[in-house]
Amino acid sequence: MVAIPTKAEYGSDVVVDLLRALEIEYVSMNPGATFRGLHDSIVNYGGNRRPELILCCHEEIAVSLAHGYGKAAGKPMAAAVHDIVGLLHASMAVYNAWVDRAPLLLLGATGPMAVEKRRPWIDWIHTALVQGNVVRDYVKWDDQPTSLLGIVEAVLRGWQLACMEPRGPVYICLDAALQEERLNGAPPLPDLRRFDPPSPVQADPVALRRAAELLVLAERPVVIADYLGRNPKSVEALVQLAELLALPVLDNGNLFSFPNTHPLDLTGAEEELLAEADVILSLDVFDLFQSLTTVDRITRQAKYLIPETAKIIDLSLRHFAIRSWAQDYGRLQGVDVNIAASTALAIPALVEQCRAVLARHPERQEAIQRRYRKLKDRHDALRKMWQQEAQGQWNLRPVSMARLAAELWEVVKDEDWVLVNRDIGRANWARRLWRWDVPYRYLGSSMGGGLGVGIGHSMGAALAHKPFERLCIDIQPDGDLLYTASGLWTAAHHRIPLLVVMLNNRSYYNDEVHQEVVARMRGRSVENKIIGIRIDDPPVDFAQLARAFGLQAWGPIDDPEKLRPALEQAVRYVKEQRRCALVDVVTQPM
Repeated sequence: MVAIPTKAEYGSDVVVDLLRALEIEYVSMNPGATFRGLHDSIVNYGGNRRPELILCCHEEIAVSLAHGYGKAAGKPMAAAVHDIVGLLHASMAVYNAWVDRAPLLLLGATGPMAVEKRRPWIDWIHTALVQGNVVRDYVKWDDQPTSLLGIVEAVLRGWQLACMEPRGPVYICLDAALQEERLNGAPPLPDLRRFDPPSPVQADPVALRRAAELLVLAERPVVIADYLGRNPKSVEALVQLAELLALPVLDNGNLFSFPNTHPLDLTGAEEELLAEADVILSLDVFDLFQSLTTVDRITRQAKYLIPETAKIIDLSLRHFAIRSWAQDYGRLQGVDVNIAASTALAIPALVEQCRAVLARHPERQEAIQRRYRKLKDRHDALRKMWQQEAQGQWNLRPVSMARLAAELWEVVKDEDWVLVNRDIGRANWARRLWRWDVPYRYLGSSMGGGLGVGIGHSMGAALAHKPFERLCIDIQPDGDLLYTASGLWTAAHHRIPLLVVMLNNRSYYNDEVHQEVVARMRGRSVENKIIGIRIDDPPVDFAQLARAFGLQAWGPIDDPEKLRPALEQAVRYVKEQRRCALVDVVTQPM
């Protein structure tokens, strides 16, 4: 039996001590020789416990997994990628995490910077000056330290920056020679309490008072909320604000921002409410211009949904995440009150300011109560309309998105469930038909728009929720999974409890819609829109694919009557076995 070292003997041992001190639970990776030192330190010096290695068959999956974990846990997980080739493979997933504002500690590696220590060919083609250039335009910060103390400082700074709002990925490249350097004595780690991320940013009181005046005196105010769910306190405070002033809330759906059962949730009535709004409060909205406009698919021209006279209050930290390379920040939108602050601090302060304004204008109470009654009636009418619409699609074959959402809800409604990837269909049927009550229920999907993120994102989120034994559900599009199907092996190997529900419409359907628009615009054949887009000759049997990777699976199911029993069996399996299962559902296009 080889004795496990009790104190750091090599440079990479110090990195493991630091990761453990920062409470990094997992390091997802695809193996690579440039971080062989770190790999050995994790499994031999650290005993593969806190952090534990999660083996992925592609770096894009490894980074997506850390992305999903960070989004669910609210703190970074680490991913390790092998020098140039691993970083290039991972770059799309890094961009997804950047646009999604997800905390992520990305550890890279390079061949020795000292040329005399490089092996011919292999160390040279795996070394860059500097490696961070590959991702520098879409990470918060990157570094390539040249000493062991530099590595310690880089990891601490990177962790701190990844945790700061707005959160995001950081990249730290570790020299292979430094990792393998024998120590004469390990440097002591600093007191990590002195390197906590800075406290959140509070809003300017003058701006909050102005916002409160506008909201209290408004006749037709509207709230647009987006990324509030990353901090449950923001959601709680918004509920208080909405109830105080009878504010209708529109949830953009990138994260959980407002409970859908609340009478003031008017998500789904955006065009109607915005068209009559006199004051709009935007909270943590990713792209404000997009939220206020509608776009013609043919001309690409945007048209405002709001009146020209509407006043806009914008409360966000998105301005601090703007970089020049990726134009992910959207069109510049003018506002009347522009507040840079954490919503977790600013919304409670805004509530108090509104109470003070209400005390000076008691006559507003009657109008607020009247507005509440009207909004509740609208809310109830929306819910009733969606139930009727779902019933109208009940017997469609293949399975309709509405039927899938309704049947899955009946199976999971008494569970402590989490949607860790996407809603069901473009109409967001889960939000329409399910009971969304607490912020962790929904993690959205990747804002970066890159395919292949779903399975990794879902596994990472499932790892974050694993200690709570929640039922994590991946609503998994078929085209997305085909990019990173080997993620199913990681789910099987690491026994990750996850229910994968395939939306198998056998097409990259979003592009079918685009091709139809172009064909009609040019007076050409609409029938040809499927060429180069459909995935049906032959169709993919995702259940068989899952079994090949070692998972339990059901399907393909295109008969809606067979859907409920399969979902019940799969949920029972995930709960009892604490492993991953897949249900392959052949669905309508949308």
